[in-house]
This record gives sequence, structure tokens and C-alpha cells, in this order.
Amino acid sequence: MVLFAGSGNAVVAIIVLAVAALVQVAGELLQSPRRRHGGGRRIRFGDSSVRLMRMLMLDRSESAMGIVVRSRVYRSAFLSLLIAGIGMSAATPQLTLFLVRELGTPLPVAGLYYVTNLAAPLAGFLIGRLSDRTPDRLLWFRLCALIGAAGWLAMAAARSVWLPFVISAVALSVGGGAMAQLFAACRDELSRHPTRADNRVVAAIRMAFTIGWILGPVLGSWYGGVFGLRSLLVATAVCVFAQVIPFGRQRVARFHHQAVIERPAGKRPVDHLMPLLVFTAVCILAMTGDTIKFGYLPIYMAEQLHVSDSLRGAVIGIQPLLELLLLPLVAALADRFGSLTVMTGGAAMGLAGNLAYAIGGSVGILFLGQALTAGLWACVGTLGVSIAQHLYPEGVGTASGVFLSAIPVGSAIGGAIGGLGVAAIGLPHVFFVPAALTTFATLAFAVLSTRLEHRG
Repeated sequence: MVLFAGSGNAVVAIIVLAVAALVQVAGELLQSPRRRHGGGRRIRFGDSSVRLMRMLMLDRSESAMGIVVRSRVYRSAFLSLLIAGIGMSAATPQLTLFLVRELGTPLPVAGLYYVTNLAAPLAGFLIGRLSDRTPDRLLWFRLCALIGAAGWLAMAAARSVWLPFVISAVALSVGGGAMAQLFAACRDELSRHPTRADNRVVAAIRMAFTIGWILGPVLGSWYGGVFGLRSLLVATAVCVFAQVIPFGRQRVARFHHQAVIERPAGKRPVDHLMPLLVFTAVCILAMTGDTIKFGYLPIYMAEQLHVSDSLRGAVIGIQPLLELLLLPLVAALADRFGSLTVMTGGAAMGLAGNLAYAIGGSVGILFLGQALTAGLWACVGTLGVSIAQHLYPEGVGTASGVFLSAIPVGSAIGGAIGGLGVAAIGLPHVFFVPAALTTFATLAFAVLSTRLEHRG
């Protein structure tokens, strides 16, 4: 795990305790007035963080974690996302190193690898459309996983500089659709067996992927150092294939939304997709800063702030830990105030996080920026795919594929902005660019939330 040292330990501890206190206070506020005023059990500030998270996942009559444990589909989805998260996050940070060391790719050319992510929206849309016409939702989940595993094996065997770019644009873009179809299957199951804790069920399942992204980079760095980068890519292929194993021979029938099949006459099919496409585009604006942060924040800390290796690791590593803590809180807030309202707040936190990076000047400010950015990503991870599915309920496979393709597209755009921005205005001022984009995203979420509320 990440090693903390010196002042890094103190700052991390303060942030974690602050978030735990926030979770406790929110849990108290989210209870009904009857329970807050003596009608039931109270949340006490001495409870452990695990207990707090569990209580935030509780409805009066339904526990999200209990629903996940009792459902074979949700249990399988949790394990599948954990396996996939470990495999993907183990390889992703090492890909540029693989291109440079193993294939002799020039560093500027290697940086263009992530531009291949721009193929993801087309793949996600096409796979989603096919999934929405297939009786068994898990069929395309399994096919995407197999194609993705084959792509990683081909990447491990690559000897030419151009081959990884083609593999990523074709096979890995299709392989990335597996996660979208898994969430589509979960939505079908929730539609078939509705609960009053839908957001919290999705959050509980999504936590597995976040845990995978906490463990994966550490395991990948160790594995690649001991066994080599090609061996690491083979191990990733194994994980991508293994994500289908928890489901065994299960089938999840596609759910037919009879209430939404009929649309107003005179509208083209693309018009029905517009709310989904607008929402996805706004999410891309909000997510561009993440690639810039991972690419350039460590350089800024090392070269301008002269921060130690262990403290740099603490700054970067704290975000997924905080995101994991915030997932159940975000779900509970969404159940209380509405998903788009909470998403607007998450975008505002992302804006504040980018401003913290841009102002910089101290490690404490950067820790604050990471805590705020964790709030944005907790909202995206918990609510994003559910909002997309509600915006296009007659095609949840398409909605899931289109939305989840926003993440790699945001990564590609962020990489381009980072390269051009650092050359033009330098560090840390480059973070003002994603701050401006996230400002637009916050305003757009607010407008979208208001319009959909009036429409409903």
C-alpha cells in the first residue's frame, strides 16, 4: 500500500477523520425527524467508519448491502467489478512505460496512446444498441470481456510501435463495453425487482470497482517490477477474462419498459437520445482534469514543491480512499435530494478541487484538492450511469455504453489539454483550464436538473 511519512501522515489522518465526521453528520441529518428526535436509534460519533457506511446504506425497510448479498446477480456483479478493477488499474499506469521500454516508442508518441480512447463512444453506442436488441443482457457482457482479454494478450505480444494503438482503438474499446453491459444488467434486475434503495444498491456494487482501483496500481507496480511488463499485460488479460467467472451460466433477461415505449409523435429517434447525449457531454467537461492531475501533479510536487516520494504517493493515493468512503454518502444524499442535484454539487466540488491544484503552493492545499475531487468522482461513480439509464430508459444498454465511454473520452481530451496547457501557461496554472470547464459543467448540470424537474 501507499507509504505515508512525516507530515503526510498527519494531513491524511485529518482528512480521513474529517470525512468520517461528515459521513456521521450526514447520516444523522438524513434520518427521519422521528428518529432524530428520540424515536429511534441515533448515530453516535464513536462508531467505526464501517458501521457508519453500513448505516448510510440503510433504508427504513431495506438495506442496500443486504439486497446485494441476497441477490445472486448483484453478488456476481460486485465480484466481477472487483476483478476487472484490479486488472485494469494494474496495467493502465504502466502502459506508457511499456511503450517506451519494451517497444522503443518515443515519449511524445507514447503520450498519444490515450487518444485511442476516442474510439470508445462509437464502440459503446454500437454494443449498447445490440445489447438492447438481445434477450440475454449478459451475452454482450461476456463477448466484450472475451474480446478485451484477447486484446490484452495481443498487446503483451506486440513487437511493433503501431500495434498497441490499433489494439486499443479496436479490441480494448470493445472490451471496455463489458462494464457498461454489467450495469445495464443490474438496472434490468432493479427494474424487475424495484427497491427503495436503488441508488445505494448501485453504490454498493460500484464500491467493488473503486476497491479494485485502490489495490490494482500497487499490485501492478510490484508485479511488473518482478515479472516484467509483458507478463503484467498477460495477467491483466486473465483478470479481464475472469470477470465473467462470478456469473457462471446466469442469464439476465432484458427488461421491457412498457411505460416508456411510446414517445411523442413527430420526433426523430435521435431526439430521444438528446438528454442522454447532453448529460454525457457535460460529464466529459467535468472529468477532463483527472488526466491532467495524474500526469502533471506529481511533476509539480517533485520539481516545484520538492515533496518527498512518500508524500507524493500519499497525495495521489488519498483520492480513491476518500471516494470509497463517500460513495454511500452520495447515494443517500441522492435518495433524499435527487440525483442531478447531488451531481451538480459534485461538479462544484470538482471545480473547487481544480482551483486548489491551480493555486497550489503547499501540500495541504493539494490534499484539500484531492478530497474535493474525490467528491466529484464519488458522484460520477455512484450516480452517473443511473442518471444516464433514467434519461434513456428504453435502451439502458445504450445509455450505459454511451455514458461509460465518457470516462475514456474525458481522459483523451484531458491529456491533450494537459500537453498544450503546460507548454502554454505552465504548472500549476494549467489547472485553471479544467476549472473553467468544470464551471461550465456545474452550470449545465444545474440547468439540466431544473428542466428535467419541470418536465417531470
